[in-house]
Amino acid sequence: MFGQVRGMPRLLLRLEALLALGIAVGCYARLGKSWWVFVGLFLVPDVTMVGYSAGKKVGAALYNVGHWYGLPLGCIGWGVWTHHPLGVGVGWIWVAHIGFDRALGYGLKYAQGFRVTHLAAEDLADRAKAA
Repeated sequence: MFGQVRGMPRLLLRLEALLALGIAVGCYARLGKSWWVFVGLFLVPDVTMVGYSAGKKVGAALYNVGHWYGLPLGCIGWGVWTHHPLGVGVGWIWVAHIGFDRALGYGLKYAQGFRVTHLAAEDLADRAKAA
C-alpha cells in the first residue's frame, strides 16, 4: 500500500517540512540576495511535473528528483565549497520550495499516480474503496 504515513507521524513530517522552509528562508535572508530572485525561482522545481506527459512512472521519477532534499543540499555544499554564493542561494530557494510543498502535504510520488505519495491522505486501497 502507498501513502502509509498517517496520524502523528504525518503531522510531524509536515511540521519538519515547515521547519525546513523557515530555516531555508532565514538562511537565504542572511545571504542578502534579491527577494525577486527568490520569488522568481521558488516554483522552478515544479517544472519537473512535465515528466507526467511521458507517463506516470517517468513523471514520478522526475518529480522525485526535483523534490528530494539531496540535490539542493548538494548545491549549497558546492556553493560553500567553491565560494559561489549563487549556488548557495539557489540551494536555499530549492530547499524552501521542497519544505513548502511537503508542509502542504505534497510528498514524493509513487509511479501509480500523482496523488499517490508518501504523505498522501489517500492510498490505493482508499481509492479502491471509494470506487
